Amino acid sequence: MTSPPPAADPRLYDIADAADPARLEADITTLVNFGTRHTLSDTVSETRGIGAARRWIFAEFERIGAACGGCLEVMYQRNLVEGDPESRIKEDTWVVNVIAVQRGTRDPNRFVMMSGDIDNRVSDPLDGTSDSPGANDNASGMAGALEAARVLTQYEFAGSILYVGLSGEEQGLFGGKGMADWVKEKGWNLTGTLNNDMIGNITGVDGVTDNTSFRIFSEPYYPDDVTDERKNIYRRFFGGEVDGPSRQLARYIERQTRQYATNLEPMMIYRLDRFGRGGHHRPFNDAGFPGVRIMETHENYTQQHQDIRTEDGIAYGDRLEHVNFPYAAKLTGVNAITLAGLAFAPAAPPLVMIGGAVEPSTRLRWEAPETDTPIAGYYVHWRLTTAPQWTHKRFVPAGQLDYTLENIVVDNYFFGVSAVGVDGNESVVVFPTTLIPRGT
Repeated sequence: MTSPPPAADPRLYDIADAADPARLEADITTLVNFGTRHTLSDTVSETRGIGAARRWIFAEFERIGAACGGCLEVMYQRNLVEGDPESRIKEDTWVVNVIAVQRGTRDPNRFVMMSGDIDNRVSDPLDGTSDSPGANDNASGMAGALEAARVLTQYEFAGSILYVGLSGEEQGLFGGKGMADWVKEKGWNLTGTLNNDMIGNITGVDGVTDNTSFRIFSEPYYPDDVTDERKNIYRRFFGGEVDGPSRQLARYIERQTRQYATNLEPMMIYRLDRFGRGGHHRPFNDAGFPGVRIMETHENYTQQHQDIRTEDGIAYGDRLEHVNFPYAAKLTGVNAITLAGLAFAPAAPPLVMIGGAVEPSTRLRWEAPETDTPIAGYYVHWRLTTAPQWTHKRFVPAGQLDYTLENIVVDNYFFGVSAVGVDGNESVVVFPTTLIPRGT
């Protein structure tokens, strides 16, 4: 192919609008009705506690898989967290995640992941017995993962998709840490983690009611990069302070939303999470996997981590009536078009190199990805160094692994390369991490 592939994939317009608010309401209601889903709550009861909740989630994934002819592999993943008197887990506790795998047809070892949290809490993080509805935090994210699975199992993808319920978030991100280690042990190529934590509230403590925006939190680069002197030197002289893999994933979500969703404004936040806080994408970042948090714009702290009560005329507690189900459906749609776009697309180039110092033009060179997904070619992207999103791109046919942007001075822009499939779906953009060797 010498001309660019289609600029849009019509399937993604359908996927963006496919999440059903009524199904989300039903699933969130079911999760709320388990009474509490605290990590330290009952694991034996069939009707109350985190054990009953995760068994129901497992069974629901199995039902979804049966509806698509067995296209989901459903499993538990568990890790033992040793008790520590100084932590939120005082005694040895099994932290159990629920995972559903939709295998890709061409690149089954390349994964993208959507997660929600099974567990919740009240004011006391150690209270595993009191009623804790956890409707928005985080039955909304968990229900979103179930609904995304219902939508996307109607399609086949080149890459694999993980739909995940994580546990132990409120006790210290233990479920995410255990799963990230497990993914590394299995040798899976996890190219993106979408952590959904509170996607159903539209009225915030700031007095604003807004169902037309959401936030995407992302780190600039991996934490371990801070101690890598070579990478620090490269960033200092060549740039990349805001261009790590998680930040590119955030840009991808933003771009997909603007193209395929309607009446929804994505807000990229250049921060790991809310100020001074953390979420279940963090353990995946720590393990070297790209990960972001997707959530509502306007939080209401009277409804998070609160005992159910009324004080000074304020009704505290994370109750079902505070969840806006059509809004949760819109954010589920954002996840679905992101997962689908990345799973339809070929793998990203594993390495991008750059050159052009004291020259009138910029040269990029990259390695072809190892993929069985057909590649139409590549896009060379560039933007002003102060621009949040890639603003320009140029198509390069498959088989060509370098390109020179004539009269584009390297000093003034940032650059990257993505792979694009014959259906028009792109990989994330890869930022250059080394220079083109001299004389080549």
